[in-house]
Amino acid sequence: MARFEAALARAGAAHGFFAPAHAEVIGEACKRASFDSTALARAARQAGTLAIPFVKALTDQVSATSPEAARYVHFGATSQDVGDTAIVLCLKEASARVCELAGALGDAVAELARRHVATPMLARTLLQPAAPIPFGWKAAMWLSPLARSMPHFRAAAADACVLQFGGASGTLSAFGERGEVVADALAHELALLRRVPWHSARDSFARFGAEAAILVGVSAKIGRDVALLMQAEVGELAEPAAGGRGGSSSMPHKRNPALSMLALEAARRAPGLAGTLLNQLDGEHERGLGQWQSQWLTLRQLTCAAASALGAMLEVVRGLQVNEPAMRANIERSKGLVFSEALALRLSRPVADRLCAQALREGRPLLEVLRADEAAMRELGAANAARLFEPQASDGSAAEMTERVLSDWARGRGNAP
Repeated sequence: MARFEAALARAGAAHGFFAPAHAEVIGEACKRASFDSTALARAARQAGTLAIPFVKALTDQVSATSPEAARYVHFGATSQDVGDTAIVLCLKEASARVCELAGALGDAVAELARRHVATPMLARTLLQPAAPIPFGWKAAMWLSPLARSMPHFRAAAADACVLQFGGASGTLSAFGERGEVVADALAHELALLRRVPWHSARDSFARFGAEAAILVGVSAKIGRDVALLMQAEVGELAEPAAGGRGGSSSMPHKRNPALSMLALEAARRAPGLAGTLLNQLDGEHERGLGQWQSQWLTLRQLTCAAASALGAMLEVVRGLQVNEPAMRANIERSKGLVFSEALALRLSRPVADRLCAQALREGRPLLEVLRADEAAMRELGAANAARLFEPQASDGSAAEMTERVLSDWARGRGNAP
């Protein structure tokens, strides 16, 4: 808020509305200003906005040096101008950090996909074992929505981080015909883009909120899968170990998915926060009542949730422990039933149903039951039957899909060949 007031003073002085010396006094006061946050909070509750007690306190501090300069504090602006622009200045830095974390997470997932392009594991559909997939392909499916979401988030952040400056009713009336040039100068001082005032048009914040919530959800998807694959009875993945992480206050043996939990809890909050912003698009007339006044709280919580989720999953993926023997063992534990689709396609669905039912009833591997069925073996042959039960036989176009996702990610990061 002090940055806004200092920049506003410089812009006003540059276009002749008061002496440059007054702008210097205001600027210096803004640099060294100190505030009683408790007193400001109490006064803000009475005033209905933090800007009013803030401007008064700043004016008092400027007045101690120059009563004449104090006349020009907040010249031509309104409370929402300083409040919204302060939000934007904070949001610009916060969204840059979110993009940094998202990019690092994507790079880590891309490396995981490359490293495990040929590592077989069970797919799980509706939480039940399904035909095997490469773990690298699974990682690529984590990366794909992140690759799509990042450009949308970056664009939404750029669209949201623009100067708010319209004055009392939005027309910059205090500056007469020079309002546009003062606004341009103010935007330049703060290194912000500008458009017409958006006092009662909150679509950019709503759009930012939706994209931030999607990023949180994309992170949580990775966390959900890691947490499920980290269960002791599955044991295929584990979060990186660290002293004091994931322990239990009562059970010394436990290793909880503490980092994944951070992404998952953020994902429970983010949609509601985004929904709050979407529910604030109907501001009354030229300045709304009860919408914009709280958006700084919502945006702060939402960007913190995004950073928390992305940061947690970045740490997980960078140090992820992959248990390839457990992945292989879980495939084998299915006794070949996860290859039933391939069997049905080569023979017929009725034959595959009969063989699977027999294998389940007798507790025997499906391949063993198949080999004992003379009619099926005559049609398939021994070599073809064995190949149906190799995990790589289920890969299909997984390698090509993985490469496509990796290329899309590299292109988005500016690393494409």
